[in-house]
Amino acid sequence: MGIYNHIWSTAKKNVMAVLLGVTISDRCVTFVSVTGESMYPTFTAANSVLQGDFVLAERRCLEKYKFSHGDVVLFKCPSNHKELFVKRLIALPGEWIQLPGSPKVTKIPEGHCWVEGDNAARSWDSRAFGPIPIGLIQGRVTHIIWPPSKIGQVERKMPEGRISPV
Repeated sequence: MGIYNHIWSTAKKNVMAVLLGVTISDRCVTFVSVTGESMYPTFTAANSVLQGDFVLAERRCLEKYKFSHGDVVLFKCPSNHKELFVKRLIALPGEWIQLPGSPKVTKIPEGHCWVEGDNAARSWDSRAFGPIPIGLIQGRVTHIIWPPSKIGQVERKMPEGRISPV
């Protein structure tokens, strides 16, 4: 009888750990492997998880959509909701943004934001698909957790002269 009690106790603990992990991942934080070169040099992508950057995205910002200029956000691709993108948030709803290399100024509609990769030459972002609905955002990337040499907080930075007072 002792062996069955031990197996049952271990099984209950493992099931609880999995349920707790899923709940935390769903509600509080998520972990994502960065792919592609669009956020270089902030993140380095590679062919495998152990070579590229692995980041932590917090989800509490989604409760009241609390975002700031320069935040790095995780969001669903506007044209394929199965894909996740990591980009920098440049403009918020109602703001006017100066498009890079153009005299054109665009107003961001309510409920939308403007995102761009740090590596403009290799990024598919709002410059290509326009403002994204805020509802597509899945979290704010706050820390690099892999590789060990890069462990730390993600810097919030904003390109100069992009938000127009128009």
